[in-house]
Amino acid sequence: MRGIVERLDLEGLGVVRAGKREVHVPFTAPGDVVEVRKWRKRKRRLIATDFEVVEPSPDRIEPGCPHFGICGGCLLQHLPYERQVEFKAEKLSTILGIDVEVIPSNVIYGHRNRIDVVISTNGIGFRRRGTWWDAVDIEECPVFGKTSRKVLSSLREFIEDHGLSLYDIRKNGGFLRYIVMREGKFTGELMVNLVTVEGDLPEDFPNYFDYADSIYWSVNRTKSDVSYGDVERFWKGEFIRERLDDVTYLIHPNSFFQTNSYGAVTLVREVAGMVEGEKVLDLYSGVGTFGIYLAKRGFDVEGIEANPFAVEMARRNVELNGVEAVFAVGEDRDVEDLAKYDTVILDPPRAGLHPKLIRKILKDEPRSIVYVSCNPKTLAENLAALSEKYSVEEALGIDMFPHTPHVETVVKLKLKV
Repeated sequence: MRGIVERLDLEGLGVVRAGKREVHVPFTAPGDVVEVRKWRKRKRRLIATDFEVVEPSPDRIEPGCPHFGICGGCLLQHLPYERQVEFKAEKLSTILGIDVEVIPSNVIYGHRNRIDVVISTNGIGFRRRGTWWDAVDIEECPVFGKTSRKVLSSLREFIEDHGLSLYDIRKNGGFLRYIVMREGKFTGELMVNLVTVEGDLPEDFPNYFDYADSIYWSVNRTKSDVSYGDVERFWKGEFIRERLDDVTYLIHPNSFFQTNSYGAVTLVREVAGMVEGEKVLDLYSGVGTFGIYLAKRGFDVEGIEANPFAVEMARRNVELNGVEAVFAVGEDRDVEDLAKYDTVILDPPRAGLHPKLIRKILKDEPRSIVYVSCNPKTLAENLAALSEKYSVEEALGIDMFPHTPHVETVVKLKLKV
């Protein structure tokens, strides 16, 4: 079938109409004329698997990465960045039912501070779009930056010198599984984490990455296709650091940090600008990204986080920055007496808020809530539930993820009078 891409769906796929059917085509732009030869059904939608752009839209631009259209990472590099931001604003407005402005990222290549590169018998790179076993072999990742080329070159030299085996996910065989790069964009510090199965790592491994500030060897003892494991050993620094304005954060291989440092600066500033009063609860506090930033500005902060390791990192960050803030291990559904806080910050995982927590908020009635979300669909569901007693005072998007359909959202809620 041949047709014209009418629009982008909420996931950034082009929509082509074929009679009463709609086919969703990746890597296309409104106005493209496409020839679709094959498709498959996924979640009640038809997704094109074999297609060709026969007449490009005038809106298309040359992607910044030679692997675009093959790699599963970036979906929108063929669109001008201004159009990407417009798409995300339209997406948020559609899902949330309100007009939402999206703040662009001021860096759109070299912005990611972490990439997880698969080491496989199919290649060293990223998963090929639409597969769980195949990989696209890369020399460099433009969204991470030039350092990726240096690290991957060192890795290939290490593999060649020692004749090490690469992992075959379908056979569950091979030694090397992932190499993870993390970089402090504002500090210039680099961490390299090699993830393997159990086995013997050549002793000279760290010599190949002597330019890194922190070098790790982690072991994944499961069949799960994950890019982390138990820390076996590290060389040089135990952590690298990242800095957002006047706050420094420690980064560990197994700790979460916002993947776009430039966008993270915008995010913490916007959240701080929405906080009211003096006493703040930072729920789902992680390593203290929001809480410590606020404590540095004189707020009385308590943080609650279910992950004990993240709480340990938050406490280290408190000490590093010389602030006063308390972080404790706890579940979202078990938090007590929300009424004693002037503002509650919510930054839940993609699944959104636990129903028990929503009931607790409606019962305790904290007067101000700042909700940070990476999933607008669960955000919309949670806002609908909270609308019984809360109204949206402000909402904005922050583009933490250029060239993808994803967007971070920050909403300020006020208790209705």
